[in-house]
Amino acid sequence: MEEVLIPGDIHTQEKLKGLDDLNKLAEFPGSREKVEEQHRKGKLSARERINLLLDPRSFQELDKLVTHRASDFGLEKIKPFGDGVVTGYGKIKGRLVYVFASDFTVFGGSFGEAHSKKIVKVMDLALKNGAPIIGLNDSGGARIHEGVMSLAGVSEIFFRNTLCSGTVPQLSAILGPCAGASVYSPAMTDFIIMVRGTSNMFVTGPDVVKAALFEDVTFEELGGADVHAYESGVADFVVDSEAECISLLRKLLSFLPQNNSERSPHVETGDPVDRRDEELLGIVPGEPNKSYDMRDLIKRIVDCEDYLEVRANWAQNVTVGFARLGGESIGVVGSQPRVLSGVLDVDSSKKAARFVRFCDAFNIPIITFVDVPGYMPGTEQEHRGLIKEGCKLLFAYCEATVPKVTVIIRKAYGGAYCAMGSKYSKADINYAWPTAEIAVMGPEGATNIIFRKEMAAAVSATERDHIRHNLTREYREKFANPYVAASRGIIDEVIYPEETRMKIAAALSSLADKREFRPPKKHGNIQL
Repeated sequence: MEEVLIPGDIHTQEKLKGLDDLNKLAEFPGSREKVEEQHRKGKLSARERINLLLDPRSFQELDKLVTHRASDFGLEKIKPFGDGVVTGYGKIKGRLVYVFASDFTVFGGSFGEAHSKKIVKVMDLALKNGAPIIGLNDSGGARIHEGVMSLAGVSEIFFRNTLCSGTVPQLSAILGPCAGASVYSPAMTDFIIMVRGTSNMFVTGPDVVKAALFEDVTFEELGGADVHAYESGVADFVVDSEAECISLLRKLLSFLPQNNSERSPHVETGDPVDRRDEELLGIVPGEPNKSYDMRDLIKRIVDCEDYLEVRANWAQNVTVGFARLGGESIGVVGSQPRVLSGVLDVDSSKKAARFVRFCDAFNIPIITFVDVPGYMPGTEQEHRGLIKEGCKLLFAYCEATVPKVTVIIRKAYGGAYCAMGSKYSKADINYAWPTAEIAVMGPEGATNIIFRKEMAAAVSATERDHIRHNLTREYREKFANPYVAASRGIIDEVIYPEETRMKIAAALSSLADKREFRPPKKHGNIQL
């Protein structure tokens, strides 16, 4: 039987071939040589990064054929598809996420008007659909050739960052340069991951620094991953490769809810909530002046010793991070006695306060482990604004309405005790180990103040030391223990260390449907 050609078939085939050709062009908007150059630098292309991040075959690209509309400096002759960014949505472990990835092979990944509008579109969709937004950044900043329109574009992104803040999780991976105006958007997100050797963040680059200040500085020295991990605190995580960065993004998301109206997903870990640990007490030295690593204690209490520490290299006198207990996500804040005895200072207060506020925004219970001798004394801290900076942590705990459970391990002195999830900052359940010491200050310091007249009246140094020793012992016996606080209901229960995990689990179970309301207002005014 003779084949009948339906009118339009040939034209349809031609159009389909045209679409196929356009898609192929859009998938390599820059040259293959530039992609190979990315690979030589240890960097992946934008699409390779997205494919590694998302579940297989889940990516749905948007605005693939978008081009810029600029006509100055010869740009009208160069209109690559995508305009230097790949955008869309997909799934991570079956959960919806929105993503954008800078394409450094096109205009250096710079932000033009069309480029920014693509990012704004996926951010708006993330807000509408209550899903996380992930930015894979590799950009030279605002596109100079487009003038004010490039600044208008990035400003629209900044506005969306503020709308998304506390509404949907925002994660940023820095996988190359991130300079000028483009650094502010990652800085406004919840977490930043940087890669050693390939990623940089700075407002003004080395050339501008040299021209303005006559200072010679390399990209790494100015804004490398370790600089921001150890010195500035800008980077929440630092890794050694893009593959490790992508893996960390996927793990971090597993602890987080889709949005502020949901809870984090339950993950069956197989670790019994009623598990006792007889070796817990052995981690903490009997002598109050000896240090230990609080992370060792935390790992023995949480599920499967899986603790994802945040900002591990900055302000190390406090540790914060995510874990699970009974399969449920928790945020952990802990004093770190092995660094500065766990004292609170400007940086550690800011670090812990920001983490507490994130957990509160996204319905993640906060578990606090306390061994804090107080706030850091001295002119350096006072001149840096310890009064205002230190109270950020107190503000954050008082503001938080998620379930809050606190365990005092050893020292809990002065204002730092109040700030670290005390009953006064409205923690729901406060436990203490028998080793806990709760007081205005340490026994030695308190004795020197309270009994200074008695010691001044001593006729010799030997007598003075004897008086100080006896009075310090009396003060320690009376106040440096959890039982006075327990007698006033400030401590809900003094617990056996080996039962810490099961006690926290029981408390969280009782607080699962907690509702706490605060006076209506536009927002509080935390001391920024």
